[in-house]
Amino acid sequence: MKPRTDHELLWRMIKDIRFAMLTHRHADGTLHAHPMTMQNKSLDETDEVLYFFVGRASEVGRRLATDGSVNLAYVDPAKDVYVSIAGQATVNEDPAIKKKLFNALDKAWFPDGADDRNLELVEVRIRHAEYWNAKESRLSQLLKVATAAATHQQAHVGEHRELQVGQHG
Repeated sequence: MKPRTDHELLWRMIKDIRFAMLTHRHADGTLHAHPMTMQNKSLDETDEVLYFFVGRASEVGRRLATDGSVNLAYVDPAKDVYVSIAGQATVNEDPAIKKKLFNALDKAWFPDGADDRNLELVEVRIRHAEYWNAKESRLSQLLKVATAAATHQQAHVGEHRELQVGQHG
């Protein structure tokens, strides 16, 4: 079934990718990336927020309080799907949301469960998203690239597009 909206398309592309690289800026301007496990079981179309648990000791939450502009990179190399999401990150201390999102695997990092004092919930409000999707076999991609190189033309492989999500006021 084809997605009806860009929101549905985005969720379809990232829902099975458990890990994202979250990149944020330090005070000195350098960029740092961290592998993060997405906690979402769905993506609410009105809020368009992605959730991640981090340890308070990691200092990620404090860094995001200084500059919450982040990028999330999702990659599914088996399907040749690449998604980039720009957003605004904050720490949310709502115990109800933590409990709702917490699962058995999270206990490996937070043994006291959703009430673990070291547990911080990072929420990223989506501001912009785009994707690259090859949609073709590797052989087809290789042939298109080789043909483009031989004919001195630009290769056109797959699909790249910006999505109209995260642009709520």
